[in-house]
Amino acid sequence: MSEQELNGAILQRDKRTYAIVPRTPLGLVTPEILESIARAARKFDIPIIKITSGQRIALVGIEPDKVADVWQDMALEVGRAVEPCMHYVQACPGTEVCKFGQQDSLGLGARLDKEFVGMELPGKAKIGVSGCPMNCGESYVRDFGCFGKKNGWTVGGNAGAKPRIGDVIAEDVSDDEVVALAAKYFDYYKANAKPKERTSKFVNRVGIEEVKKAILC
Repeated sequence: MSEQELNGAILQRDKRTYAIVPRTPLGLVTPEILESIARAARKFDIPIIKITSGQRIALVGIEPDKVADVWQDMALEVGRAVEPCMHYVQACPGTEVCKFGQQDSLGLGARLDKEFVGMELPGKAKIGVSGCPMNCGESYVRDFGCFGKKNGWTVGGNAGAKPRIGDVIAEDVSDDEVVALAAKYFDYYKANAKPKERTSKFVNRVGIEEVKKAILC
């Protein structure tokens, strides 16, 4: 099969079938998205539908000659899952509906999603946004994360196969400042990381103080 036909497909343990992940920004879905996924699963006899840790829906067990047809039938954008790039932004409900929310995590998450998802990077990366210090958006274990407090956002984060709890690099910052810090951080990461080096290993190698100096100047 060509790369185009297997767009976004991930080879599974059986070395024969594939999984695909439609893009669902911030984990928000509509009835139409759910209906298109359900329709494709029935039509192509997809055996497993799995909600992932990144607030996405994976369709697993697809025959290789059906991958392109499934994408065409669903008419949904590809959610990158293995490529060295920014994969997704996950966010909790924040002040939109949650009684504990102190900041608008969905609003900020949408800005970060638009700005960074798909950005080419040395390794794969993810962003977590939480509306309060309870960190339901897993902000402390994402490659870049922030959580809301009364006076603004606290910024930090790191992840990988050997994760490290994120270091706080700024507190009480605005939405605009979070976006600017993320841009500086990922620019620094792109310029200085080794190929396929996840952010957790990168920060351990260069040191958190060097990272802070680079993005807080």
